[in-house]
Amino acid sequence: MAPLIADMDVRNGAWAVDSIGSLNVFVIVAETRSFVGAGEVLGISSSAVGKAMARLEKRLGVRLFHRSTRSIAITAEGTMFLERCRRIFCEIEAAEQELSQTLAAPRGRLRVSLPLAGMLFMPVITKFMHAYPDVSIDLDFTDRLVDVIEEGFDAVVRTGEINDSRLMTRTLGKFSHHVVGAKEYFARNGFPEKPQDLSAHACLHHKYPSSGKLERWPLRHDPGKKKLELPVSSMASTLEPLVSMAEQGLGLACLPLFTIQGQIAAGKLIPVLADYVEDVGEFRILWPSSRHLTPKIQMFVKFMSENLFRA
Repeated sequence: MAPLIADMDVRNGAWAVDSIGSLNVFVIVAETRSFVGAGEVLGISSSAVGKAMARLEKRLGVRLFHRSTRSIAITAEGTMFLERCRRIFCEIEAAEQELSQTLAAPRGRLRVSLPLAGMLFMPVITKFMHAYPDVSIDLDFTDRLVDVIEEGFDAVVRTGEINDSRLMTRTLGKFSHHVVGAKEYFARNGFPEKPQDLSAHACLHHKYPSSGKLERWPLRHDPGKKKLELPVSSMASTLEPLVSMAEQGLGLACLPLFTIQGQIAAGKLIPVLADYVEDVGEFRILWPSSRHLTPKIQMFVKFMSENLFRA
């Protein structure tokens, strides 16, 4: 173990060694079995080493070394104290290594799980790949709830709250849903003015691949009226086909805003029933909880949080 340099001041002509410094002097003395040898390692006099050990023994109330004119020998109490001091310095060295690694350039394989809608994140992910070419991305697209630790993922992006004490989490951004259709569709079928009007429209639904159930459209429901049952004209287990079908005028779809922002801005899709859509979802990024966050994960989390929902 490389010795740590003791912090010392000169006070009234004597060396004053701080607590960590005195432990370091003790370890070097124990390893060299010599005040002179320890002084040479630390660059101080053997007298300063002897005084430092005397003050440490006084503070601890035990004898750490048996001294003679020719040699010194560590006591049983000193041996026990030496092992503890070595563990302390190992922890300090580990902390220094972790800090230096967090400042290192991100590199290596990064395994990420994204929801099926995560294909729409690819412009941001490809920007990350260009920014950090030494990181090799391994993407897994699924809507099932993966076990981040057991399946060996470095990071996972999902919607909603995740309760797992083994994971760290950060919100990437919030999103709302919009009911949208193409201009050509509305020219043929008219605009719905309230949710009940949807019963006369072609509705395009998202189907959960894991269960086969249809995702509920988050429309405000009047408790005094019959529960709204929407027609099912078509369905798909991913969002991209629904976006395409809506663009082609095949029906109305209820989609997260981040998936159709470009189409709305370009006039390809027109939102309707905005006053009746009431949910707000959020995407979160999760990664294994650890005392040490590797540069590749640290940079990916930072990049996604700063760029995914940037206006």
